[in-house]
Amino acid sequence: VQLQASGGGLVQAGGSLRLSCAASGFIFDDYAIGWLRQAPGKVREGVSCIKSSDWTTMYADSVKGRFTISSDNAKKTVFLQMNSVKPEDTAVYYCAAVSRHCEWGKFFYATAYWGKGTQVTVSS
Repeated sequence: VQLQASGGGLVQAGGSLRLSCAASGFIFDDYAIGWLRQAPGKVREGVSCIKSSDWTTMYADSVKGRFTISSDNAKKTVFLQMNSVKPEDTAVYYCAAVSRHCEWGKFFYATAYWGKGTQVTVSS
């Protein structure tokens, strides 16, 4: 199982960034793919999640209206479009996969799959 996150970088506040998560090694349609982030000194938190079988989405309140998650099931890739970014969005962003449904708690079970993170830095 592999989850490869990419697209991070340095962006000014108010700008945009698009993250990608390429998945392989499991039945993509049977999983939900989530983006979680961890800022220095803070706990890892859920940002957004999409259920691959029907594209049901979920967002953290802090990113609603600014971030959009989408999935290209044929390419087994999930995207996170980040608009109107803020300095508080600065974090390492991880993509992870859990069976079937988007539930934040499931991402912290041993059955979840995680990829390496990609750094997003928002300058003020």
